[in-house]
Formats: sequence, structure tokens, C-alpha cells
Amino acid sequence: MKHALVTGATGGIGRAIALALRDNGHHVTALGRDPAALADLAREPGITPLALDMTDRPALRAAVADLAPDVLVNNAGMMPPLAPFDQLDEGEIDRAITVNLTSTLALTRLLLPAMIANGAGHIFFTGSTAGHAPFANLALYCATKSAIAGFAQSLRLDLAPHGLRVTEIVAGRVETGLYRDRLPEDARKAMYQGGQAVQPQDVAQMVLAVLNMPPHVDVSRFDILPTRQGVPTGSAGKDKT
Repeated sequence: MKHALVTGATGGIGRAIALALRDNGHHVTALGRDPAALADLAREPGITPLALDMTDRPALRAAVADLAPDVLVNNAGMMPPLAPFDQLDEGEIDRAITVNLTSTLALTRLLLPAMIANGAGHIFFTGSTAGHAPFANLALYCATKSAIAGFAQSLRLDLAPHGLRVTEIVAGRVETGLYRDRLPEDARKAMYQGGQAVQPQDVAQMVLAVLNMPPHVDVSRFDILPTRQGVPTGSAGKDKT
């Protein structure tokens, strides 16, 4: 059976992708830190939940030592405080870089040898419009997502001779819990009012569409935005993810 590994699988996008991959015929290893969400995933057939803090490098190595997935979805991430960069403390900066960037690179490096040996596989990275345009009070987040974007596109060139595919998911406003700890509830509701935001299931369906393209086709990046997100990416406004 085909095997997929999804990080950040206890959140909206990660959970939706994990379930979609399961329905597409993959056995899914779902990594996350939320015990209740992991317990819920454990009740889903075809999904093996795995509690893991990806910033714990020894634990990460041990957790994936025997895994050889056909599909890797690097989805884990966090939103740092919404504030000017000079107001962030070193701990906040270090944690955002570790969670959003270095742990993703570490996991990818651990799994690449087996994927290269198999001569096939697909690696997805959940990026953001913030990785391709500037937003006030999001300098740190933009930096981490921009790094993911550059890494994903360069990695694709490294892996193309081996028959591996790499895709960056560039999402606009998606209705998830990303801002749960950063914005008041009324502000979060205002962001998603009117049912105009992209839903996690929409992102998951795009992942399947890309994954199911013929092996000779690699979609290096796809952008998924709300139809009514009319403010140009990077201009003033609330259009950020």
C-alpha cells in the first residue's frame, strides 16, 4: 500500500490532507502535538497518529527511522506574534524559525534517501502568499515562508533527475486555527465572514489533483485563493495567511 506522512496533521489543513490521502488509497502517518486531535485521528481507519514535537531532533530521527513514505506533506507551522520585528524577543524568533523552517528541512533530509532509492515520490510544502509578498507585522512569518518557497523550488531541481516531484502549496486566506492564539475571536470571525475563505478541504482536493497528475508532470507550485480575495497580494489590507 502507498504510504504518506503528513506533519501538522492535527490542524485544519493537515487533517484535511491526511483524510484525503487516506481516501486516495494511502496509509497515512499523521504527525502532530494535540493529544485530543490525535486521539480523534486514531479512530479513522488507515491513519496512524504519531505524537511528536518536531523541534525535538532526536525524537524526530527515531520516529521516522523506519518510514519510507511515497508522499511527504510538510505542513507543520506556526504563526508568530503579529507585531513589528523589533518587538519580538529572541525566543519567539528562534521558535518560529525552528518550527516553520529548520524542522521541515530536517525531516525532509531524513526521508530523502529512501525516496531517492525508490526513484519516485512527491514532496509537498505548505507555503503562503506571505512567502511571496510583504505584509506589515509579519516580517518573521514572511521570512520563514519565503525560505520554504526558495527551498522547495531548489529542491525540485535537485530531485528532478531522480524522478521525484516537489510542489509548494501557496495558500491565501484559508479558514483554519492559524490565528487562534494571535487574534481575538471576533477578529478571526471577521476574517472569515461571509463564507468566502478557502476551506481546508479545498486545499486537500488540490493536493490530490496535483498528486494524481501523470508521473511525467510536476506542478512545482500552485496558488489557491478565495475568489473574492480582490486585494492584490502584498498590498494593504487583511488578505494574509
